[in-house]
Amino acid sequence: MSLTALLAKPFRRRRTLPPLEDRGPLKVMFVITSMPVGGAETLLVNLVRRMDRERFQPELCCLKEFGPLGEVLAKEIPACEKQINYKLDWRVIGRLAKRMYERQIDAVVTVGTGGDKMFWGRLAAWRAGVPVILSALHSTGLPDRVEFSNRLLEPLTDGFIGCARPHGEYLARHEGCPKHKVFVIPNGVDVDRFRPCEPDPQLAASIGLPAGAPCAAIVAALRPEKNHGLFLNAAALASQQVPESRFLVIGDGALRPQLEQQARDLGIADRVLFLGTRSDIPQLLALTRALALSSHMEANPVSILEGLACGKPVVATRVGSIPETVHDGVSGYLTLPGEVGEMADGLTELLKNPELSEAMGTAGRNHVVENWSLARMVSGYQDLIQTTYLSKPSFTKTYVSRLAHPRSKELLKLRG
Repeated sequence: MSLTALLAKPFRRRRTLPPLEDRGPLKVMFVITSMPVGGAETLLVNLVRRMDRERFQPELCCLKEFGPLGEVLAKEIPACEKQINYKLDWRVIGRLAKRMYERQIDAVVTVGTGGDKMFWGRLAAWRAGVPVILSALHSTGLPDRVEFSNRLLEPLTDGFIGCARPHGEYLARHEGCPKHKVFVIPNGVDVDRFRPCEPDPQLAASIGLPAGAPCAAIVAALRPEKNHGLFLNAAALASQQVPESRFLVIGDGALRPQLEQQARDLGIADRVLFLGTRSDIPQLLALTRALALSSHMEANPVSILEGLACGKPVVATRVGSIPETVHDGVSGYLTLPGEVGEMADGLTELLKNPELSEAMGTAGRNHVVENWSLARMVSGYQDLIQTTYLSKPSFTKTYVSRLAHPRSKELLKLRG
C-alpha cells in the first residue's frame, strides 16, 4: 500500500483552486533548514529576488535559524524560522501545515538534498492541502542523500528538480526519484554582477597580495567534501614552478584551523591568504588568473559559474556536471579527483601564462552567458511551478490550454 493510502485522507485539508485569471499571484514557500553563506543558499536568494511579483509571491521558511542569508531575505519577503525543536519533532508538521494553510500557500519547494527540510516540508505541505509540492536538490552523493524516509514521500511529490543534466540523470538512477518526475533547471548566475572587471590595487594591498603577483583562488565553504587539502597540496607544487604566486582561500568553516596548519606544514603559509566569507567575489576574482575547485563530489557548483562569468578559467575535478560548464582545454582544465599533480599542472600553466588565462576566461564567460544565466534559471522555476499548478485535476480540461509560456507545454510533456 502506498504512503498516500496509509495517510488517512480526512487529515488532509482540501482546497478549491481558482484559475489564474481569477486570483492574485501564486504563493510559493521555500523550505530550507537554514541559510548560511553557501552555493544553494545564494541561488535561493537570487531566485527569490528575480521572481515576477505579478505572477508569484515568494515566502521563506527556515526550520532552524535564519542564518546570514535568511536574515537578509526575511527583510524582503514573509519569512519564519525555528519551526523545529529537534530532529524527530513530529509536531513540526502541525506548525508548518497551519502556517501554509493560513497563508494559502500554492506551492512548496523544499531546498536541499534529503534531511528534515525535505521530509517535514513535504509532509506538512500535503497535510495543508498545498497543490504543488516540489523538491530542489543541489548535491550529488555523500554526504547528502535522499534517505529511505524521504523516498517514502515520493507519492506526495510533484517533481524533483536537478540543477544540471547529469545531476537529473543521477537523481533518477541512484536517489529513488522517478524519471518522469525529474526536471532539470540549470543553476544560473547573475552575469551582470559577475563580469570581468579591472583589478583594484587598493583591494590587493588590503588583503596582503603583492602587486602583480600571479594568483589563483578557490571559493567554497570549508567543508570536507570540498577537499581544500588537495588545493593546498597543488598550490605547494605550483609555487615551486612559480615562486611569486599567491593563493586565495575564499570561504569559511570549521576546517579553517586545520587547513591553516596544513599550509604551514607545506611551507606555503606566506603564500596562502585565508580571506573568510566575502561579498566582493567579482572584485577578488579580478586579482586572479585562475579559479580552482577540488571537490570530491558536486552537482552544479555556483562558484564555477561565477568564476567563468568573471572571465576566469577554472581548474576543477571531473565530478558531477562540472564537465558541462568547464570545457577541458577551452575554458580551463579538468583533473581526476584527488590527483594533486594534475591540478598543480593546470594551475601552473595558467599562472605562468596570462594570455592563455585571458583567452580561456573569455571562452568560459561566453559559455555561461549563453547557457547558465540567472534569467534562464528563474524562468525554469516559474514555468514549472505554474505548469504543475495548472495540471491539477481542477485545470486539466478547462485551463491547461491557457498556459502563458511556451515552455509550459514542454514541461507537461516531460511529466508524462
